[in-house]
Amino acid sequence: MILSTVRLVVPLIKLREVIEFLNGMAEQTGVETGCIHCRLYRDSQEGGIIMLEELWSDKEDLNRHLRSNEYRKLLMMMETAVETPEIRFHTIVDTTGIETIKKARMGHGEDENR
Repeated sequence: MILSTVRLVVPLIKLREVIEFLNGMAEQTGVETGCIHCRLYRDSQEGGIIMLEELWSDKEDLNRHLRSNEYRKLLMMMETAVETPEIRFHTIVDTTGIETIKKARMGHGEDENR
């Protein structure tokens, strides 16, 4: 799996336009082949900070998305940012859940009821 994140700091005057575009993009991307999820987040502390998060099943599907016309529009939208956008691609090899917490807590002499 590949986690893609784009963090943008946009001027407040452009915020509504950017959010509307990214909401539409997230809906469209979420139904693309290989997209596990696509979500848009807005920082509650700093009004102009937005993050687009996409989780992809494989590199081939992600690359197809990166070549799409919709992603080209996102790249153009990034030009409105007041700071250099942060773009990250994280390759996820393994994912665990609550069992990791249980294992860690049990490994330090704690009983299962804690």
